[in-house]
Amino acid sequence: MERIIVKRVKGSKAIDGAGVHLTRVLGNATVETFDPILMLDSFDSTNPDDYTAGFPMHPHRGIETVTYLYKGKMVHKDTLGNEDSISDGEVQWMNSGSGILHEEQVPASPRILGVQLWLNLPQKEKMSQPTYRHIGNDEIEDIQIEGGFIRLLAGTYKDYKAHQGDHLPLNYYDIHLDAGAEFVLDTKADDSVMAFTLLGDAVVAGETVEAKTAVKLSDGDTLVLQGAEGGSQILVMQSKALHEPVVWGGPIVMNTNEELRQAFEELQNNTFIKDRLDFDPHKG
Repeated sequence: MERIIVKRVKGSKAIDGAGVHLTRVLGNATVETFDPILMLDSFDSTNPDDYTAGFPMHPHRGIETVTYLYKGKMVHKDTLGNEDSISDGEVQWMNSGSGILHEEQVPASPRILGVQLWLNLPQKEKMSQPTYRHIGNDEIEDIQIEGGFIRLLAGTYKDYKAHQGDHLPLNYYDIHLDAGAEFVLDTKADDSVMAFTLLGDAVVAGETVEAKTAVKLSDGDTLVLQGAEGGSQILVMQSKALHEPVVWGGPIVMNTNEELRQAFEELQNNTFIKDRLDFDPHKG
């Protein structure tokens, strides 16, 4: 059975961090529909003034952040002691788990183009140990298909395998299609599947979808994609819906109001971080 679009969300302009201009697509209002993906922010600019202010040190708990930069560079630092950067075509995957502080600086480049997802953690793993993972281009397969190619960012595609999430399954594809090219993606019937038109319009499940738009797909075992005029770059994410309560406060996502209250109390009394190295994350 072919999947059809059940919801579409066009991104809107927003400012976050220390003054980063971005397109916010998914957020609080879309949690239930796009479960387990909580947030999707898109970056696309050739003006460094839009983004070089970056995201100063801030906390997270209860989520995984998955950042894909097709173009540009991002420098990450966290309370686990990680100092790392990703650039054109690479991914950073951070499990905030029980609590982490991190910063993301975005140096000037000819263009920044990409997205950050927030992937919800299952209730039993909200307080898991934080981790950070750099997924470099040497780990990302470019798979040729008729009329385009797929960059396998995470998970599996047919016999190809990439980085596997530790907490929720996530097949993450960056699909490039020439104008008029058609691609049929096989999916598990009950997977939670969404697509995002990163660059250019696209035809998703028979409907034209504008650029910078997320669509949630119905259950089904196939998803039909077509390249629109000028070609299309479509991100497809497949995971498993959690169907768990979500209580969201700023950078922290828990399951109950009490858990959220406790997290903010711990931030105030400096007991938020459960795993850290003895270093000052604010120093270079």
